[in-house]
Amino acid sequence: MKKTFFLAITIFTSATAMAQIAIGKSEVSKIQPANTVTNPSISLEFYDNADNTKGMVLPWSSTVNNQPVVYNATTGAGYRGMQGTVIDGTIILDLSDKKIKYRRNGAWSNLTGDLPLVAGSTTYTTFNAIDSSLQDNRKEGDNAKAAIGANGASDTTAGILVLTDTDKAMVLPKVASPHLNIKNPAPGMMAYDTTKKQLAVYNGTVWSFWKP
Repeated sequence: MKKTFFLAITIFTSATAMAQIAIGKSEVSKIQPANTVTNPSISLEFYDNADNTKGMVLPWSSTVNNQPVVYNATTGAGYRGMQGTVIDGTIILDLSDKKIKYRRNGAWSNLTGDLPLVAGSTTYTTFNAIDSSLQDNRKEGDNAKAAIGANGASDTTAGILVLTDTDKAMVLPKVASPHLNIKNPAPGMMAYDTTKKQLAVYNGTVWSFWKP
């Protein structure tokens, strides 16, 4: 069984307004050291005990000329994740080139990185190992969306999962050495590596790590 942490956001058919959400645990973390007050800076948080071996799976989408491919309802081709204007802060697994990307300053920025064919080489591999059959010819329902935070019920931002607060953030699943402990990672998986204190993303072929 794949040890993945799928967000079943696609089952939502309307925007849902929620304040602070914990997934896989009973409540959002509390402020240390007193450990009595819920941390007001957290919008969405995942199970984070030391034995966690699950990550979050990003939406799969395709982009052409830095824009999402529009779904053709007649042919069933194109769209694999989003409709509407894509805003800065959006994160996807781009099926067109098998890279995890986020939207920054109106353009997609690559989080996955490239793997040299040979150490010291300037020629880079192209990742083609992702089995995208799960997503091929699929699209989210037009109203599939969960909005967490202030004004969630009225938020119109394009996206499957939208965090609407301006003073709270999402805390990624925390996993010790995810490349070693997540045994069957899914393409688009993301976690925070508690061992190396860095962001870990998996594009279906390799793990990439980001650290300030």
